[in-house]
Amino acid sequence: MGRSPLPKIRKLCLTLPEAHEVEAWGEPTFRVKNKLFAMYASSGNHHGAGRPAIWMKAPPGNQDIMVRANPERFFVPPYVGPSGWIGVHLDGDIDWKELDMLLRDSYRLTAPKKLAAQVADA
Repeated sequence: MGRSPLPKIRKLCLTLPEAHEVEAWGEPTFRVKNKLFAMYASSGNHHGAGRPAIWMKAPPGNQDIMVRANPERFFVPPYVGPSGWIGVHLDGDIDWKELDMLLRDSYRLTAPKKLAAQVADA
């Protein structure tokens, strides 16, 4: 396995207005106003199932579309999957532009309206 994707994930998440990192369940989570918008799952953690991943909120209907379109990259994460969250595997080739867009969507779904309005599409 190559370098950890976590430093780049941190950079993408923490550039969003008032976003901050909190360790929870043994992994970095990313929040705005104490509301979770993304969670990292390392390959060594049981949540990662042997593969590093990021979990985030997705707009209604997107989870099903994404998992059907590319089940090797996208998955329904445990616990939060029934609420529409999407998991993205972070091994192999990572489309960082797409991931940035997905993280921005998750942030906008979570953040208060004034903060969400400050975030443009990637």
